Amino acid sequence: MAANASFHARLFQYLPLLETGLLIGSVYLAVFIRLGGDADLVAYGVGPVWPEAALFAGVLLLCLTATGLYNRRLRDTFEGVIVRIFLSFLFGTMVLTLLYYVFAGVLLGRGILALALLTSFAGMVAIRALLFRLLSIEGALRRVLVLGAGRRAFSLTRLRRRTDLIGMRIVGFVPIAGDEAAVPEERRLVLDGDVATWGVNHRIHEVVVGPDERRGTVDMNQLLECRARGLMVSELQQFFERETGRVNLENLLPSWLAFSTGTTSTFIGDRLKRLFDIVVSLVLLIVASPLIAIAALAVWIQGRGRVPVLYRQVRVGENGRSFDVLKFRSMRPDAEQAGRAQWATRNDPRVTAIGAILRRYRIDELPQIYNVLRGEMSFVGPRPERPEFVTRLEQVVPHYADRHRVKPGLTGWAQIYYPYGASEEDAYQKLQYDLYYVKHRSLYLDLTILLQTAEVVIWGRGAR
Repeated sequence: MAANASFHARLFQYLPLLETGLLIGSVYLAVFIRLGGDADLVAYGVGPVWPEAALFAGVLLLCLTATGLYNRRLRDTFEGVIVRIFLSFLFGTMVLTLLYYVFAGVLLGRGILALALLTSFAGMVAIRALLFRLLSIEGALRRVLVLGAGRRAFSLTRLRRRTDLIGMRIVGFVPIAGDEAAVPEERRLVLDGDVATWGVNHRIHEVVVGPDERRGTVDMNQLLECRARGLMVSELQQFFERETGRVNLENLLPSWLAFSTGTTSTFIGDRLKRLFDIVVSLVLLIVASPLIAIAALAVWIQGRGRVPVLYRQVRVGENGRSFDVLKFRSMRPDAEQAGRAQWATRNDPRVTAIGAILRRYRIDELPQIYNVLRGEMSFVGPRPERPEFVTRLEQVVPHYADRHRVKPGLTGWAQIYYPYGASEEDAYQKLQYDLYYVKHRSLYLDLTILLQTAEVVIWGRGAR
């Protein structure tokens, strides 16, 4: 059973490896179909196949990631996934064509390239169809039993979205002595035996421990027996973070951040993070320089040359230090006539016509590359907020100040998974993602966010 649970937990982790193999195999298959098994003909017509196969797979894998196809909380239908695959292959073909032009030594013939694209596209669609099938079959779902039916356990009853319950079904909640019942009665279970035996008999894969009072309310020997008999055992907060990619503010203990690794500062880790920021920022600056020039010209024309193209605004950074963030001007100069900070809203009338386009595709934030190069921001981190909002939010939202334990970022975990925030309730929801990043911060997570940010830009999600 543990193997079944592990399969569902790691499904999206192994998916890129499976599809990398498919992409590489498609090149070899295309070469075989086109040139047969004659080694001399292959050597003369293509040369070593592995460099071409590696380049082909690498480019398409990046495009698949950038369009969100390795986002385990993707909400698209199967038809929507096919559209994303098609766009990934379209962008990938354009990039490969450019690379083949620059690096002629790894050129694939048009026939071989076309065959590789067709076979890998068909294989990708087949894999995704199988994935959708696996995640919908009742017998293949990971079955979860929750020990606890009080306030802490109640938070799991709110996991109703398909993306929150991918490959999983919560079978029920077991009341624990001392808990004040909060879970609806129809979802509570009374076990007719010990947890381990009941779990095995009812095909439970994972036991989540979530009583309100943690001391002396759960038999540790029973949990050890569960593990011995192949059942996963997880603490409720750990389970919630793993399945949703966010921190549950309602269940946080005062010591939650002290035992996390994300805020641990090391000499090598800090230098690698800084090097990552500088390299990515310089690459983006070079690649986006024509777009930056066009955006600056468009803003200048919109303002008829009477207002500055760049807009400076005070934001709160690491450890509460303030700095001036740079943006392309996207609102009218009189956007805050009363002098009070205001949340941006959907279809905000203060946004100019050019500003709406810049905001939709996050082009207005490109000048913040300068903030990153100066060290005031990181490329990845929680988005910096205005001091007026921070002062208020720290009073009404628990743990809000903890998001300032790391540098703010040009993009972040919350920007991928939550739309633009324009209220205190939005700030509360986004904080759950920001704190997940603070707790689990790593170079690997930064790379994941960087790649998936492209999905947000391409699809225009979350912009206002």
